[in-house]
Amino acid sequence: MIEAERITTAIRTFQGHEETLFAVAVFPDRCRMVTASGDKTLRLWDLENGVVLKIIEGHRFAVRRVAVSRDGKFIASGDDGGELITWNRDGEPLIQPTKVHSRPIWWLDFSPDSTFLASSSWDATVEFSNTKTWRVQGDPISCVAGVFCIRYSPSGKYLAIATFKHIQIWNPGKRECITKFEGQSAFNGAGNATLAWTPDGKQLISSGNERDPTIRIWDSSTWKQVGEPCKGHAGNVYMIALNSAGTLLASASDDHQHTNEVFCVTFSADDKHILSGGRDKMMSKWAVPLLEDSLGDQAPDDALREDAPKEQVADSISNILTVNATTRDACISGDLLTADRLLTRDIGAAGNDYNSYASRSFVKVRNSDWDRALDDALKSISIQPSLMGCISKGIALCGKQQFQDAMKAFDLAFMYVDADLNKTRLLLLIKAIALFNANQRDEAILRVQELATTRPSVNSLACGIVEAYLHVQVGMNALDDARHNEAAGHFTAAVNTIGFSSTSAIHSKYDIFVVLFGWDLKSLWLTAHQHWCRSLFLAGRFVEALRSYRHMINASDELTKASCLAWSAAFKQDYSALHAATGVADLATKGDDALAAGNYDRAIELYSVAIDLDLATDGIFANRSKARSQKMLWDDALLDAQTVIKLTPLSHIGYELGYTALHGAHRYDEAIDTFQTMLFKLENAPDTQIQKLRQQYVHPSEADGAIQQTVKAQLDDAPHRLLNTFTGRLCNREAQIDAFKASPEYKELLSSTLMHADLRMEHIKDVVASYFCCVTLSHRWEGKEPLLHDVQDKVVDELNPVGSIMKLQSFCKTARAAGYRWGWIDSCCIDQANNVELQTSLNSMFEWYRTSALTMVYLSDVPPSSKSGALARSAWNTRGWTLPEFLVPEVIRFYQSDWTPYLNDCSPNHKQSVAIMQELEDATGIDAQILVAFRPGMMNAREKLQWASTRVTTVEEDIAYSLFGIFGVRLNIMYGEKKQNALGRLLEDIIAVSGDITALDWFGTPSEFNSCLPADITSYEASPYTPPFMSEDEMRISVSSLKDTVTVESALKLYSSLDRLSAPRFTHRRLLLPCIAFPVTEVRRRPIEHKETYFTYEVKADGLHDLQITTEDRLPQFSRGRPARQSFLLVRPWDRCLLELPAPDFADDTESMGDFALPGSPREQDPVDSESIQRAMRLIVRLGQPFSAFLLARQRGKEYKRIASDHDIIAQVKDANHVDSMMDSIRIPEIL
Repeated sequence: MIEAERITTAIRTFQGHEETLFAVAVFPDRCRMVTASGDKTLRLWDLENGVVLKIIEGHRFAVRRVAVSRDGKFIASGDDGGELITWNRDGEPLIQPTKVHSRPIWWLDFSPDSTFLASSSWDATVEFSNTKTWRVQGDPISCVAGVFCIRYSPSGKYLAIATFKHIQIWNPGKRECITKFEGQSAFNGAGNATLAWTPDGKQLISSGNERDPTIRIWDSSTWKQVGEPCKGHAGNVYMIALNSAGTLLASASDDHQHTNEVFCVTFSADDKHILSGGRDKMMSKWAVPLLEDSLGDQAPDDALREDAPKEQVADSISNILTVNATTRDACISGDLLTADRLLTRDIGAAGNDYNSYASRSFVKVRNSDWDRALDDALKSISIQPSLMGCISKGIALCGKQQFQDAMKAFDLAFMYVDADLNKTRLLLLIKAIALFNANQRDEAILRVQELATTRPSVNSLACGIVEAYLHVQVGMNALDDARHNEAAGHFTAAVNTIGFSSTSAIHSKYDIFVVLFGWDLKSLWLTAHQHWCRSLFLAGRFVEALRSYRHMINASDELTKASCLAWSAAFKQDYSALHAATGVADLATKGDDALAAGNYDRAIELYSVAIDLDLATDGIFANRSKARSQKMLWDDALLDAQTVIKLTPLSHIGYELGYTALHGAHRYDEAIDTFQTMLFKLENAPDTQIQKLRQQYVHPSEADGAIQQTVKAQLDDAPHRLLNTFTGRLCNREAQIDAFKASPEYKELLSSTLMHADLRMEHIKDVVASYFCCVTLSHRWEGKEPLLHDVQDKVVDELNPVGSIMKLQSFCKTARAAGYRWGWIDSCCIDQANNVELQTSLNSMFEWYRTSALTMVYLSDVPPSSKSGALARSAWNTRGWTLPEFLVPEVIRFYQSDWTPYLNDCSPNHKQSVAIMQELEDATGIDAQILVAFRPGMMNAREKLQWASTRVTTVEEDIAYSLFGIFGVRLNIMYGEKKQNALGRLLEDIIAVSGDITALDWFGTPSEFNSCLPADITSYEASPYTPPFMSEDEMRISVSSLKDTVTVESALKLYSSLDRLSAPRFTHRRLLLPCIAFPVTEVRRRPIEHKETYFTYEVKADGLHDLQITTEDRLPQFSRGRPARQSFLLVRPWDRCLLELPAPDFADDTESMGDFALPGSPREQDPVDSESIQRAMRLIVRLGQPFSAFLLARQRGKEYKRIASDHDIIAQVKDANHVDSMMDSIRIPEIL
């Protein structure tokens, strides 16, 4: 277990942030750092003097993470709103806040080449943004659970992802998961918190939460834990960081130096300081301790050689060798004769110089003069036992094959390391090399491997160098003996073990191996790679050989490439000889076959062989580009396309391939520019057949025109203003279009449309509709709702979150979290002061709710965690406007006062919830099936009026206006006209358009608009009268009884007369009502026992049974013998349903009636047949049933007024067989 070192005193603090510090990143220039805070800002600091260089503003939420690109050019920051902003190195924004994730961004990391920015979030995804365009590129990685941390490996080959339950390793280019393992979660049910890679990429380090507050190390070849965990923390380990050499690890926890939790920690670019911050709102700077037991062995060059007395210098790792500079340089250059002479001179000058004897022993070893080497070693020890003396003795004895004595010498050497682990580890490596040189090769390599795995991340580079060198030596011996496969295995192991690049100056950092053993470390990297390629080739493993060559070239710096030009040419010449018989055409043909068969990996491999052998043509590059595009290797495909353009600049093919790659990489602007160049090449091609290819494509201007036309059609039926939930701004139509044209969706659509001459209009419509899909809010107006002027030109999230502003902010946040860009709310999205806009909006609202992607219902009076029944009791259920707002949407969700789903039902559509719909049915009286599948229109008008009868509105006219959409009518909105007039106009339109007289079936107070209409919607609360049910058997019996009393001719005549009646209609508020009228012959008031508001009358009418009427009107009493001046009628409004003809479906389209003959319109007479006779007879039976009658009082101008009753007037004819009298009773009175 690696021991932790605590640092107790900060040497500087950086103060200024107003909230918790969540993240810090340092620049490679060593001069600056940037911090991120919950105060929604970033701060750019001068590390030397602690001065704030700039306060960077632009985020609307707490900034959770910040990162600086490896080249120091970019800053990226992510916040709790899921928004990402990128800045240049000076803190100037490169993009506006971009919604990348639906939940907080938890981590950011730039790829090692700074071409991509990876971001992760609690939304369980990892997104990749291209640093050229700052647009999301490719599909996200879906991780199932929220992502705590992401880290690119040093090579960029892997991306490590930490979720609570797993550590996942992905290939970021291919979006392929390589493996996953539990990590910290395997211990005590802990979670994985953060990650870090060692500089050589051979190990991944993870930290855990409070259940396992340790730091664990994982081998990247097996993904197994190595060594013991680092312990010392007692709480959550929020972050870990390694210095650039991988020698020190710093960790941040809630149990450490700051007064509160420490959330972030990093090393300065020079590794001399640690920077940390947290809940105390400040950054602290700590000096890195000089630890005896550091995590590695890579000291900077100025620490490798310190001048000592007598010009003696330290070795590259520890003070093991004590040799003067001149002698050391001679050993390194291989001038062993000079080194021997200088040391002999020093011995002669001071006969007891034990260091010089030990050093001369090393020189003798280099010359394989084992006996003299042993003599010098023994002489050194006899003068004074020392570390150098024991090492020289051990090496000399190994050379003499006296291994047991050699091991004893090395064991004694450990007495002089003074518990210095650096010296100990270096001594173990020297011991292994000595064994190797004595031909104990397998044991030596095994010892080095065990040392590397026993102390993970400790001396890993030194161990890698030693192991690689040993493998190279064994491999070269095998190669000399023609054991090619064995050699290939050793060179492969050497390449995999090397943990440094082709530019690393390891020969100066590890010159102890040069001094002691004469190793050539300068050429180790190149030697290992070249022999790797050669051995694979000689072993007949040609594909692997070419891959290894490609790997070497890609990993080489320019200087290394230049130094091996001759070798590369020879290797490719040898490889080309393999294809001398068939030539490049064979490779191309096989590649083409693989491409046609969809075996893209094989095609790429074959084309790459031809290209690597300098045998490629433009066609091979073109086909490899196609194959790479099929594998979504967009950058590689683009490189091939660019090569095709260079080889054939006049051809359109390279540009077409470039367009495909750029489009696939989401670089749409560049793709469109490239496409236009392709069109130009086609139009100007010398070959007319190639010119004709132009017809397959669409010019960007034509595609844009089609898209804009579709957008206009889409927005014509949409609200004029919408809230952009991503930006928090209210957008008018122009701003919505501008947002779309700036969006990746538009650019992807435009780019993809170019390839299709038919424009794919359905696809365009789908994309446009998807982009502009909108969420609507249904709510109760409470207090002062924010209006248009309160939010216009402002950011909603930045407003003071009080009252209804908080509701507006929560609506935007919830819609945004659900993935919706646009939201509409009736309070601030309509200009209430503009009458024209207000009328248009109120008439369109029903359609907006109907076409919305989701309607959110906010129940402000339903507390969190409410039980079933709270929705039914909510005041929201009593409001007039909310009736259509929950009836018409296809998708609806109910939210409690804290914006959590009602009943904790997280399903996407609460209309699919049986429990919620049943509760709503019980509360409203509306059948659950209708709630789920409501269709607007005139059908069942009386039932719909009853739904609204218990609802109230703040503005009296709204009780009618809120029903316009339910009935599918569009009428003028005229606030100030009063409720009776508004309701009257609505009912007038329903009756006139549909002919449905059920809207006249009410009781209460008559309207001033027309006496046949109610003054208030509450008059429809009671269910209408329903005549007694008559079964078909009863109907047949009744029809049969008419045969002897009613002639067929009279029945048909009555049927025809009623069929010809026109529909009820209004003229200047006067109702022309077709009906069967029965003159009232006698009215007598019953005796009054006490003062009453209503009066009950006994009424007689011609042709009707006697009945009673209760009304608040005082009626004159009269009889046949004592008639009154004013006459009265009891009428049966004519209902065409009694004709038993098919009715029009007003529910489909209340304005489309072209195929329906209105009542009273001319009709072709049907021939008299048995069915017609049957319908006529059934009509007479129906007319004989009880019915709900109206009492009309004649006015002076021969018009009538309806006398309202407090309940239904139920009348019945005395004898339905008197057909002639009923025909005489058909009238169309004019009712005021």
